[in-house]
Amino acid sequence: MTVLGEYVLPRDRPVWTSMLVEALGMLDIEEKSARQALARSAAEGWLVSERVGRRVRWSLTPPGRRLLTEGAERIYAFGREAVAWEGRWLMLIVSVPEAKRDLRHRLRTRLTWAGFGSPVAGVWVSPDPSRQHEAQQIVAELQLDAQAMSFTAAYGEVGEQESMVERSWDLSELTDRYEDFIDRFTGLRPAGDPAVLRAQTELVHEWRRFPFLDPRLPAELLPAEWSGRKASELFHRKHVEWRPAAQAYWDKLLDNEENA
Repeated sequence: MTVLGEYVLPRDRPVWTSMLVEALGMLDIEEKSARQALARSAAEGWLVSERVGRRVRWSLTPPGRRLLTEGAERIYAFGREAVAWEGRWLMLIVSVPEAKRDLRHRLRTRLTWAGFGSPVAGVWVSPDPSRQHEAQQIVAELQLDAQAMSFTAAYGEVGEQESMVERSWDLSELTDRYEDFIDRFTGLRPAGDPAVLRAQTELVHEWRRFPFLDPRLPAELLPAEWSGRKASELFHRKHVEWRPAAQAYWDKLLDNEENA
């Protein structure tokens, strides 16, 4: 999905199987696994294949293009803007029976992606009240809106707000992930077009996890020395630095495949 979003999405051109296999091979993904990934993406409706003689090429479907466009917008915008906070919380109360584990997982996944944390079972909180419409859409699509409730309010005098944040989000683990990202890419200096393509792809692939992991809490709720700021600056600087060479090399691979 990273390769599709970074290189296929910006172009209105189908991609041959052999090229995708070669590109994934640069990332140490074996041919069998690459072909399985293509098959899964097609089965999920993100890609459609077309046979041309003995060769097969792939194009993004409208749902696949929409999915990748939304993902790209979130990935590239993430970390660029400071979050202003007025001290108000959005609380969502929605419970799912233990027996419906798949539904519980889907609810947790989607609310986590939307930046919500859960201090106790059945309760989700976000310091961004504007997320209310998104929360409403999530519970409606999962058919949980009949029993869901929401409130917006400031934190009260019972308990500690910092304790609620700690119980809702594992910021220590997130800090470790940011530090690993910083350590991995700070000193990386790829030499040659294939190396730049690999570095750019791995940079985006690692960064794309953070919009899901990081709830983007306002500065008032974060540790004083927050590694997320440094990691964000690093990602955007490296992405701009490596992008021209990586995209040019992808175009070269495309042209070579077309002329093969």
